[in-house]
Order: sequence, then structure tokens, then C-alpha cells
Amino acid sequence: MGLRGRFLFAAAGWFALVTAALVAAPLTLWSRLPDPVAVHWGLSGAPDGSMPLAALLLLDVGLWALVAVGACAPALGRAAVLRRRAGRMGIGALLGGVGLFFVGLQASTLWANLDAPGWRQAAHLGWGVVVPLAGLLAGGALGALAGRPGPDEPPPRADVPVRGIRLRHGQRAVWVSSVRNGWLTVIGGALLASGIALCVLTLIGGDRTLLPPSAVTAVAGLAAVTFGSVHVQITGDGLLVAYGPLRHPRRRIPLAKVERAWSEELFPAQVGGWGLRGLPGASTIMIRGGECLVVGYVSGGRLTVSIDDAASGAALLNTLVAGASAGPALRR
Repeated sequence: MGLRGRFLFAAAGWFALVTAALVAAPLTLWSRLPDPVAVHWGLSGAPDGSMPLAALLLLDVGLWALVAVGACAPALGRAAVLRRRAGRMGIGALLGGVGLFFVGLQASTLWANLDAPGWRQAAHLGWGVVVPLAGLLAGGALGALAGRPGPDEPPPRADVPVRGIRLRHGQRAVWVSSVRNGWLTVIGGALLASGIALCVLTLIGGDRTLLPPSAVTAVAGLAAVTFGSVHVQITGDGLLVAYGPLRHPRRRIPLAKVERAWSEELFPAQVGGWGLRGLPGASTIMIRGGECLVVGYVSGGRLTVSIDDAASGAALLNTLVAGASAGPALRR
């Protein structure tokens, strides 16, 4: 069995395990659950929405199936995705995180409805709302670790020409470019505003039940806004990568660590998904698919950033690296 076969076999096993959990729990507790069951809770913590138990079961399994098929689609279409460690880790994180998210979400819902005479008498969720979020984070981390073993085929580099630009003696040049994921920024802003508003309302109302989920929502929104845009600057001091509208956090890479740079067209399916992918020393910042600046380190690692006008940035960085390495040689 090849790499693709082994990976898809493991993914199918995980899909079957999560599906079995989503089906077994409601069926086992069916006689102890009201029908319909509460599926939505208002600001006061009281249930304000319901759904037939059978419909909830079908919805959970159907959404999980859609996510699983979508996550495995890149591996079905391009075997090269699985030969990259970042690709396997990205798919594994998606499958693991979303799978445990659905299991945690269903567990919290069933627990709140357990032994209730009717859906309106279901218990408050309280800290139960944290369970699916914890499952998302834990499952994502475990899925990424599960996809890490195996080959890590580097992209072809030998045929990538090293481009530079001409600079007059004493001339200084700066290259600056930014890119933003509009959808992620809008969604993050909405989550941040909603989370802050819910926190304020919870504190004013005196009911602290919704304070944990409100804080989690605000933090998730802040993270989405921060990492929904990236700003790259190349100067004689090296490469600067900054995130978000406030340009923080930021990362500096001195010229001494850079071997060369080039531009490459890459898409999320090739690097394991959106956002920050990979591991330290071999990471990818994928804000949008298309032109990317690829920086090869002297140590053998690389950094990939989806950014506009990447070819010009790579050319300037190559020129600055060549000048920095020639400087000490001239002084000797």
C-alpha cells in the first residue's frame, strides 16, 4: 500500500470512528432525552431553540461527512500533497480538530438535555460550551502530529533561477508589500465585536454563565483579525514579516540567515490549508492562493509568504544577500 493508500485508510478509519460516536451516543441515550431537544441557548443561558432528535443526528453526521470529504479532496486529486509533511499535517489537523469538535458539541448538547422533561427545561450549558472548542484544539494538534511522520519532499529548487536587480554604489532600496484576506478579517471583526459585546452584557446583567464562551469568541476574533493580513518589508537589515493592522506580532530575519529567494505560485491545497502552516524552519503563511515569496535559509529550511509582487521582493533580497556576503570578502 502506497503513501496515499495508507493515509486514506487512516482517514477512513478516523471518519468511521467519529461517525460511530456521533450515532451511538444519541441512540444509547434516546429514552432519556426529550424529543425535540434543545439546540440553542440565549443570552440568559436558557434554551430558546429546539430540533427533533433524529434531525440533530442526521445534521451532525452530514456536516461531518462534508468536512471529511472536503479535507481529503486535495489528497485524492494530487498525490504530491501527501508527499509534503505540511500537507499531511494540515489535512490531519482539519480531520482531527473538526471530528472532535462535532463530538464535543454533541456531547454538550446531550448532557444539557439528559433526563429533562422537555427541551425548555434543558440545563444551562455553562462551561459545557468550552468542550467543543477544547476538542477542536486538541484534535487539531493530535491530527497534525499523526500526519507528521513520513517523507517530506521539497519542491524543486534546482531549476529556480536566482534573480537580482542592479543597485548603484551606495544606493539603498526598500521593498514593501501587503496582502489581506477580506473574508477572514470581516469574520474576525464580527467575532471580536460579538465577544466583547457579550462580555459587557454578561457583566452588566450579573449572570456569569456566558462569560467563558464570550471570552473565547473575542479571542478567536482577535486572532482572525491579526492573522488575516500580512505585511512584508525587505531592507538592508533583512526581512520583516508583520501581522494584522497594527503590524504586530512581527518577525525579523537577518540577511545572514538567507541563502536565496524566489517567487512561486502556490495554493492552500498544496501547503496544507490556510493560515500559518508547517513547523519552525519550514513554515508557510498562506493568506491567499497565488504568487508567493519563498525564502530559502542557509540552514536548509524555508519560509513561504503569500504576497503580491513577490518576484520583485525576491530579486531585491537576492541582491542584498549577495552584497552582504561580498562585503566581508572585500574587507579581507
